[in-house]
Amino acid sequence: MTKYFRSNVDAMASYIPGEQPQHGTQIVKLNSNENPYPPSPAALAVLKNIDGEWLRRYPEPFGGEFRQAASKVLGVPSDWIVVGNGSDELLGLIVRACVEPGKKVVYPMPTYVLYRTLAEMQAAEIVEIPYSEDYSLPLEELVAVDGSVTFIASPNSPSGHLVTTNELRKLASQLSGVLVIDEAYIDFTEENALVLVEEYENVIIIRTLSKGYSLAGLRLGFGVANPKLLQGLFKVKDSYNIDAIACAIGTAAITDQVYKNACVAKIKASRNQLATDLKQLGFHVWDSQTNFLLVHPPQKKAEYLYQKLKEGGILIRYFKQPGLDDKLRISVGTDEQNQTLVKALSSLL
Repeated sequence: MTKYFRSNVDAMASYIPGEQPQHGTQIVKLNSNENPYPPSPAALAVLKNIDGEWLRRYPEPFGGEFRQAASKVLGVPSDWIVVGNGSDELLGLIVRACVEPGKKVVYPMPTYVLYRTLAEMQAAEIVEIPYSEDYSLPLEELVAVDGSVTFIASPNSPSGHLVTTNELRKLASQLSGVLVIDEAYIDFTEENALVLVEEYENVIIIRTLSKGYSLAGLRLGFGVANPKLLQGLFKVKDSYNIDAIACAIGTAAITDQVYKNACVAKIKASRNQLATDLKQLGFHVWDSQTNFLLVHPPQKKAEYLYQKLKEGGILIRYFKQPGLDDKLRISVGTDEQNQTLVKALSSLL
């Protein structure tokens, strides 16, 4: 049989995203950590008034309009921002620009499984360091490896815990490679690590509009770092990686902080109520600073509950891998969706 692919690609397992039912399907979808509320009215207004000229011409290659808007919101210079087709593209750019075959990519586990996929694409040496049961950062072990790229998701998925800025500062100060702080869920926390990009040239903060801004279908993310670090990423990104429509809608969305913060407040309140309800059903619920909960169901019924809920039209996330195969990850929906879930779980248990 003819082999078309590089040996490391042949050996890879494909990344498996959360199930996406067809539009119009009557499903309670709590498996992909999407925001249950619609995007900002300002963003939707831009979508309704798309100028055909935007489609005829190539877009601005660096997403300049969005960079300016994000600069004002974050209080960082616009040339410290790189825009991507979702934050996943930026994670891929970092690995492509900074990792050669055989070089080390390191991260604590469990975490976002795409890190492994991206490292495997580059034939990198992958070093996965287990989190302890309390999800404290394995600082000394990460420093000892000193990878070409070190990934830290904060808040982390699927655990939902936040790594403090002080811990990340200690890590950044002792690494010679790039420290990627993936803040996809940062809108749901009280603390962020943005200040570290000013303190350390090797730190890049990655964010997305998929979670807090309800724009998962748009595919728009951005990174913040010293321009010396961004210079290499610009060399390997596609010429026109951000389409004009995404840039315009994303600009309106990130500018409307009042709407985003109101939605986030509702999700936080719903998260707390859902955690309380699940605990009353006998679940162990880890503290979360995200828009999802990691839970351990009673009677060791994780896979059973996942399958039965799916049969009943409710999707949550089950990871059949060591350390997670007795747990479930549940996205926080609207209060109505959450109560539908709780009632179904109560019946199944």
